[in-house]
Amino acid sequence: MAFKCIVAMVKPNLTDQVVASAKDVGATGATIIDASGTGAREAKTFFGLSLDIRTEVVLFLVAEERVEAVLSAIREAGCFHEPGTGIAFVLAVESAIGFESQMPEGRRK
Repeated sequence: MAFKCIVAMVKPNLTDQVVASAKDVGATGATIIDASGTGAREAKTFFGLSLDIRTEVVLFLVAEERVEAVLSAIREAGCFHEPGTGIAFVLAVESAIGFESQMPEGRRK
């Protein structure tokens, strides 16, 4: 079975709903990493000092046929249509292990 990795940079207040929405359309789980970053439209300052912009990197390993549905769910739940809320992209996965226990019995190989 072929897999893809969806990497989503999400505002912390939206992470739970992004993960839940992705699971609703077939993602089996996610790994969440705390991070910080800046974007062209989100840089904020206070008395001339840049504020730390918190974000969370959410990694999803999904079956190739579920990528579009999961990516669409992430887009909606993460409010990615609004400036400065996040980005997501898909990476090819050459091989993966340890994922078998999350697959339905008939799909394990």
